[in-house]
Amino acid sequence: MHRSVGNIIEMASGKTREDERAGAEIVYGSEACYRHSIEMLQELGFPKGVLPLQDLEECGRVRETGFVWMKQKAPYEHFFVGTNTRVSYATEVTAYIEKFKMKKMTGIKSKQVLLWVPITEMSIEDPASKKIYFKTSVGIGRSFPSTAFMSEEEKHKYLQD
Repeated sequence: MHRSVGNIIEMASGKTREDERAGAEIVYGSEACYRHSIEMLQELGFPKGVLPLQDLEECGRVRETGFVWMKQKAPYEHFFVGTNTRVSYATEVTAYIEKFKMKKMTGIKSKQVLLWVPITEMSIEDPASKKIYFKTSVGIGRSFPSTAFMSEEEKHKYLQD
């Protein structure tokens, strides 16, 4: 019998994909998913542009555990001009969320020099500092100003405050 890596991970962790998603609120369709993801980012305290996913098909959230997922039609690469960073988003991005934090993230990689490095966490340690801290799977992290991920509307409002 052939087992996929995903099945082996599920067996090792004792949790299946279905277990993680039990009791989820699920939204389908590009417009509904876009609204859902923007509302979630704002609720967590992140700027709208920090997860620039394209052609979303499904978004889910388990409020009890904080588990979220976003599925897009195809993988997507985005270049953040404000940070001079290229980021790759898989077809599915997952995380566990809480105010000012997304942890145990999957499906996101940042290009550092010549290597693609998985991003496993993003957080705002001090909301007054207006910086977002990104952590990789090897524990190395970098912070960037929130304004690098803000929409034009958000930047305008931010500059007004």
